[in-house]
Amino acid sequence: MPTGLRIIHCFRSPVGGIFRHVRDLVAAQSAAGHQVGIICDSSTGGDLEDRYFDEIRGMLALGVSRITIHRQIGLGDLAAGWRTYKLIKALQPDVLHGHGAKGGALARVFGSLLRVSRYRVARLYSPHGGVLHYDPASSKGRILFGIERFLGRVSDHVLFVSDYERRTFVAKVGEPRSPASLVYNGLNEGEFDPVAADTGAADFLYIGMMRDLKGPDIFIDALAEASKQLGRPLSATMVGDGDDLARYKAQVVERGLADRVRFFPPMPARKAFALARVVVVPSRAEAMPYIVLEALAAGKTMIATRVGGIPEIFEDGSPALVWPTVTSVTAGMVAAMRDEAGFAAAMPDRATLQSRFGADVMARDVERAYEASLA
Repeated sequence: MPTGLRIIHCFRSPVGGIFRHVRDLVAAQSAAGHQVGIICDSSTGGDLEDRYFDEIRGMLALGVSRITIHRQIGLGDLAAGWRTYKLIKALQPDVLHGHGAKGGALARVFGSLLRVSRYRVARLYSPHGGVLHYDPASSKGRILFGIERFLGRVSDHVLFVSDYERRTFVAKVGEPRSPASLVYNGLNEGEFDPVAADTGAADFLYIGMMRDLKGPDIFIDALAEASKQLGRPLSATMVGDGDDLARYKAQVVERGLADRVRFFPPMPARKAFALARVVVVPSRAEAMPYIVLEALAAGKTMIATRVGGIPEIFEDGSPALVWPTVTSVTAGMVAAMRDEAGFAAAMPDRATLQSRFGADVMARDVERAYEASLA
């Protein structure tokens, strides 16, 4: 691949898995001699995200441009779009890589406008779940998938983070009109070092956005039910933030768990892993969540829902996989507490994980997509 490319990553919110994915690509691409920049929303993120930006700022030769990008489609998109276009035109990228629905739209629309001006730029799109969570039978789903089909005409390459995401895209949007690749999320070498639980650590950990899609309510109800079935109180730590945080705190009180559940603001995942013995990912929908990969790489015992690309990480029949229901997550919690050693032994081998989900593998495959698009 040619060195010295100018690469811009466009995405909406600098939180969660998309931001993690972009940070890893920034590090790898900068180390490979490319000039990299970011365009993202200015109204989301907090202290933790500011620290993450500080960590990569020196790698961003094209800087960080933050503008207001609303989650929902609206008139505000016109102003955001115009500002984004001026930024992109001034930065003169060789590659525009859009992440998520909004980032993908910005990269492909404005990359196409640059092409009208006879400026050569590759337009790539990584859905990261996003719009694919919508029901195609709903009015909003029909609108969003119609937009996706239109944007497919101005895409040079689509990058899927799981085979599930690819199959869902085909089912809801249609076969990509451009070349497409499967590129799994990847972890850095140091993340495959084990993280031991602290003395007095909780039984279970939830870490992620505090919103129903991620299943914090399932986690709380399952914890209460598992305590009843085992005949002893179980404890938990919940790490994260979101608009529904107050509701989950109230749910903990209602279930009689106030003295056994501790809430913490967002923190690095490896720091959170030390706060409990078993990590639970009770999501109702996912694409390929980093938190599952991070927990397994750190040697943590896990319970995760059988949604999205999560089953692609585990072996068939793994006891770690449950359905996103209170009954199923409860069963997983009870099984993990009754035989912690056996449950831990059933987790995927970390050496195999590293060969499939290493950041170097991810960056190499993304660069191949860039090269193909530029060719």
